[in-house]
Amino acid sequence: MTEAIALDIDGMTCASCAERVKKALEQVPGVRSAAVSYPKRRAEITTDARANAETLTAAIATLGYRAVAAEMPVKAVSMQDKARGSFGDDDRTNGNGGKLHIAVIGSGGAAMAAALKAAELGARVTLIERGTMGGTCVNVGCVPSKIMIRAAHIAHLRRESPFDGGISASVPVIQRDKLLAQQQARVEELRHAKYENILDNNAAITVLRGEARFKDDRHLVVRLNEGDEREVSFDRCLIATGASPAIPPIPGLKDLPYWTSTEALASDAIPASLSVIGSSAVAAELAQAFSRLGSMVTILARHTLLLREDPAVGETLAAAFRTGGIEVLEHTQASHIAYADGEFVLTTEHGEVHTDKLLIATGRTPNTRGLGLESAGVAVSKNGAIVIDKGMRTSARHIYAAGDCTDQPQFVYVAAAAGTRAAINMTGGEATLDLTTMPDVVFTEPQVAAVGYSEAIARQNGIQTDSRTLTLDNVPRALANFDTRGFIKLVTEAGSGRLIGVQAVAQEAGELIQTAVMAIRARMTVQELSDQLFPYLTMVEGLKLAAQTFNKDVKQLSCCAG
Repeated sequence: MTEAIALDIDGMTCASCAERVKKALEQVPGVRSAAVSYPKRRAEITTDARANAETLTAAIATLGYRAVAAEMPVKAVSMQDKARGSFGDDDRTNGNGGKLHIAVIGSGGAAMAAALKAAELGARVTLIERGTMGGTCVNVGCVPSKIMIRAAHIAHLRRESPFDGGISASVPVIQRDKLLAQQQARVEELRHAKYENILDNNAAITVLRGEARFKDDRHLVVRLNEGDEREVSFDRCLIATGASPAIPPIPGLKDLPYWTSTEALASDAIPASLSVIGSSAVAAELAQAFSRLGSMVTILARHTLLLREDPAVGETLAAAFRTGGIEVLEHTQASHIAYADGEFVLTTEHGEVHTDKLLIATGRTPNTRGLGLESAGVAVSKNGAIVIDKGMRTSARHIYAAGDCTDQPQFVYVAAAAGTRAAINMTGGEATLDLTTMPDVVFTEPQVAAVGYSEAIARQNGIQTDSRTLTLDNVPRALANFDTRGFIKLVTEAGSGRLIGVQAVAQEAGELIQTAVMAIRARMTVQELSDQLFPYLTMVEGLKLAAQTFNKDVKQLSCCAG
């Protein structure tokens, strides 16, 4: 007959101490296995009748530590935990000997990644979602937008391409209602497969449909969608409530039937004219998509397109848009907006703009109102974003946050990575999220992609730089495509030649940027990059050619010259 004994231990200062205690316990006659956790200052021992709590605490005392029997015995450790030499449930058990309970508010990228990782690590999870399962990306963001953008690209190619001299073009008939049905069917398919079905089949995760608010730093009150309320206590909590479109305070705009990206992506018709207020990735992507599907599009940018990128990026994209028939009004703001007889009228410093539909795409605001964060002691920034450290911890000890409701970059892959790391930390780990080589992509044509430092940001950080810009008329793939719009720019640390940043405007820029990510993470110099083998007639070969421009005139090289 075996017995499981738990001991609380004082005096351990590191993991090595826990290993010493483990070895001492295993030498006590009758001990079959021992697992010792330094973070929990706790030992779990499986014994037979020859060993009891007194003999075990005496063995620990010989090492200079003090041990006392825990108030409640815990289960015997598993063979897997014995092999690990520490608790399988080390930081996955609460003070009452049960599984660690983690509440997750939200069901988007950060929330799902955290819930699944926490369950994998042995925690019990309650996921709370007030609306549609899956969050922004699958429902009203990445997935539907990229479907619409792809459809618009196909429409554009049927209308015109660089090969029209040999392939007859035709004006396509756009049936937006059918495109929308196809788009939404794929959205529903992915939501079911990647969110709802996964949650339904994970016994460690309980889903509550309702709106959560904090009662204090250990309890949530959930107003269920059916009308009842339920109190949920937790050991740890992750806030992953995402963000919503930000609406600028333009006089006259309030209560008008404008679109945000959500309404634009769900529209079943293509307006004759569309004006877009904003200069972000969302503004640029949807402006071009609607233009290619048949709208006359005007963009009103307060400064320039994609202001946060290298200035050449916005200039190149604006030129491509204008060539494609989009009116780009930079350094332009609407001072007043009116709506009458189915038409918007935007008053600007350069005159009036009349349009059938108006899309507001001026960024997103964290969804943190109504959560009762003050009751839990969770601090937020001026714009309502939850303040977190590198481990996704908030100002409240047991509460974490990840994704668009924080001040992290608003990309779903960042949110998912943050959610996973938050789960690791909530179960006793020490994971951080390194964003120094975070890529970003704008899905226009040409695409825009960047990673690392631009020259301006490098200078702001006191880094001296050297850079080269390669126009795409030097890239064989672009020449073969008969589309040489754009460039690839490499930014290096002056002196060392180490690559620290890449900006690209090119077809498939989003595909080539990951190679740049790996090169920067590997701390490669441009010489090392230029020495690599790149497949000929690929756009990514442009990285090699751009690297060669630091010490060669690539115009004087033969094709695929090494």
